Amino acid sequence: MATIAAMSSRGQIVLPISIRRKLNLGEGSQFLVLTDNENILLKPVRDPSLDEFYSLIEQAQKTARQLGLTEEEINAEIKSMRAEKRK
Repeated sequence: MATIAAMSSRGQIVLPISIRRKLNLGEGSQFLVLTDNENILLKPVRDPSLDEFYSLIEQAQKTARQLGLTEEEINAEIKSMRAEKRK
């Protein structure tokens, strides 16, 4: 599906209703914006379902066990990454 959209003076683009309906997008929908310096990709960001969330947690726990990581090591890494993000 292809269509042309114009950008406003405030940098806003209106997504065609056909695309919004097809992707079930509404007011407040969030997007990851990616570029390769030539193209722009808008990827809808959706919260995982509870089943997906629990599956992700289970996968993370399995990987941590396989790597032999302790809870203290994981917490220290999380703390380190949060501190780095604040810089």
